Amino acid sequence: MSGGVVLVVAKAPVAGEAKTRLAASVGAAAAARLAAASLLDTLEAAVRTSAATTAVAFTGDVTIAEERAELVELLGRCAVFDQRGSGFAERLAAAHADVAERYAGAPVVQIGMDSPQVTPGLLASALSRLHTADAALGPATDGGWWALALRDPRHAEVLAGVPMSTSDTAAATRAALAGRGLDVASLPLMSDVDTEEDARAVAGTVPGSRFARAVEAELGAGSTVRWDGAQ
Repeated sequence: MSGGVVLVVAKAPVAGEAKTRLAASVGAAAAARLAAASLLDTLEAAVRTSAATTAVAFTGDVTIAEERAELVELLGRCAVFDQRGSGFAERLAAAHADVAERYAGAPVVQIGMDSPQVTPGLLASALSRLHTADAALGPATDGGWWALALRDPRHAEVLAGVPMSTSDTAAATRAALAGRGLDVASLPLMSDVDTEEDARAVAGTVPGSRFARAVEAELGAGSTVRWDGAQ
């Protein structure tokens, strides 16, 4: 098995529409700028992943997004298609199905835009786990997951029945995949960026990144507290 697809499921970082939980404490504009930095770092890691194609399941209006010029440039280096489905779980399943159709036989690792500390090495490692396992799941500290790798992305149809954004989403996802007869390996534990505290902590793990610079600009002092979780 060679190559693979890095699938990024993303939303245009538009004030009032992106990172609404974070916006409650830092404001809509700041939250959108942090979301833009996170997405840009994520896309750069994806396109730099060795021997992999980057696909982006996208929703929202990029023409009014923060950092739109750089975002358009990076998206231009990816295969971009619209998200479809009525809920987040359904959209995830549909994105995998679209990748399976576009890249028949290719393994996939899917991530969101909330883990700007992700690296090309982590993504390549996730794909490599599929040499010996059917799937690999990267749990997040809040009970969700930051990455899902599948040797056959058509198995992601089980996601449509998994409750998302709960404290046991990762456990439910693993159970759904195992119930399909898949061997599910584990990826490192990481933190998503959902709150101001998350943003400050994650920024400390990626000094010099777009995200770290955005956190310093938007949140100010105290933005480089280091987080000791897996990277």
